[in-house]
Amino acid sequence: MPKDFLKERMVEFPRNVIAGHDVLPNVKDICVNIHSGRTGTIITGENTDKAAGRAVKDYLEGYDIDTCITGNATIDNIEEVENRIKEYGSTFILAVGGGSKIDIAKIVSQNLNLPFISIPTSAAHDGIASNRASIKSDKGSKSIEGASPMGVIADTSIIFKAPYRSLAAGCADVLSNFSALNDWKLAYNLKDEEFSRSAYSFSHFAAESMMDAVDYIKPNLEESVWLAIKPIIVSGISMSIAGSSRPTSGSEHMISHTIDMKYPGRAMHGEQCGVASIITLYLQKEDWEEFKHALVKIGAPTKASELGLSDDEFIDAVCEAHKIRKDRYTILGNKGIPREDVEDICIRTGVI
Repeated sequence: MPKDFLKERMVEFPRNVIAGHDVLPNVKDICVNIHSGRTGTIITGENTDKAAGRAVKDYLEGYDIDTCITGNATIDNIEEVENRIKEYGSTFILAVGGGSKIDIAKIVSQNLNLPFISIPTSAAHDGIASNRASIKSDKGSKSIEGASPMGVIADTSIIFKAPYRSLAAGCADVLSNFSALNDWKLAYNLKDEEFSRSAYSFSHFAAESMMDAVDYIKPNLEESVWLAIKPIIVSGISMSIAGSSRPTSGSEHMISHTIDMKYPGRAMHGEQCGVASIITLYLQKEDWEEFKHALVKIGAPTKASELGLSDDEFIDAVCEAHKIRKDRYTILGNKGIPREDVEDICIRTGVI
């Protein structure tokens, strides 16, 4: 088979994607469209239940709906939710919340072979419509494959009420696709890694669309959520097409995961990916300055200190990031970047 053959795989896309102001009432129609019975479970948290979970249950008049309040996406919580769903006899799942609740739904949906609907209450990263789930443990977070949502309902009037910081982080996460895609091309050219033109195109379109919108994404504007949510959803779909996180996760995500392991809880995932991308784009000889300017426009961090990290902590994370995924070739190489070079780049780019 020639090297330029780009393998495409069979994927399942969301059947219904609805985004806009006050679209939550459409949940009943989507439940009807997925043809999965009338007994369901809402996976949510205490705050997100108040934000949207209770409203979802009210809109599903005539359905038998259980509400399962849970926490972070850990193995223990996943098992607990699974057991509850099996005991209740649910035939479909509604994930109402941020990333952790949707991630739990992805894994439970796959394990129990039940369809789920993604109903985000914030847009802090691009996992809303993807099949990738981030599972947390004492050793950090791990990305694994789960189920793709059968439907997505992104109500901008609800997402708008989440802190703007979350939206800015989600925008930065999608913008970091530029770095991830450069790494993917590098791995394809040097290591003959499996590549999907369709997944690449979706991810690149999402990043370009976000870049085009940065001048208009500002706090206290619901229109900002509308502009950002579409690229965030498209970015997630690119992962489902690829069957991995490759279109949206490269060296910049490896740096972010290293920060999570060494210095947990300092900043949000998308914020870390944004700052890390300034470094990786520099290494890739791409326009890191334009990227950094885009982060400034949306109000996302551009410095290690804005992530709650000291200069040495951030440098350490970059130096050790190549160890995170040895199966994934990136601009960091197999041996990483010398510390003195990392420090010099961080100074040149203003990250420290």
